[in-house]
Amino acid sequence: MADKGKMDQAKGKAKEAVGKVTGNDRMKTEGKMDQAKGKTKEAMSEAEERARGIQDSLRDKRDKA
Repeated sequence: MADKGKMDQAKGKAKEAVGKVTGNDRMKTEGKMDQAKGKTKEAMSEAEERARGIQDSLRDKRDKA
């Protein structure tokens, strides 16, 4: 999912750049929104990975006890 977040960020940057060049404020705004969405997806993915790591650590400790 982190890759998907990066894709949204790249797409957003491209949209924002095109919006700036063409003077299309709506496209610039959409680009900024896509970038924010991508950063959110990336952060969520990282949080999920950390949570899985914590679960695994707790499971290992429980199994050793």
